[in-house]
Amino acid sequence: MRFDADWMSRADDRILEHLSEAGPDTPKEMADSDRVRFSRQHINARCKTLVKYGLLVHLGNGVYDITRTGEQYLAGDLDARGLDPE
Repeated sequence: MRFDADWMSRADDRILEHLSEAGPDTPKEMADSDRVRFSRQHINARCKTLVKYGLLVHLGNGVYDITRTGEQYLAGDLDARGLDPE
């Protein structure tokens, strides 16, 4: 069971799941995928928020990847309510 936080949106789980399965990707590529059904702009904004909370890392050139913390959240081993923005 996943424990999401008040600051999270419906897109966040889809973004994290996509990156966990597909590896590093850009918001444009995520928007074009069947898994993440949100606009590129929304995905980009959510990725920036997920970076602030340590669930994603920005690799440069608009490419994001999931962190160990993000993987722990997906596995239900981490309560996102306890995360503080960096």
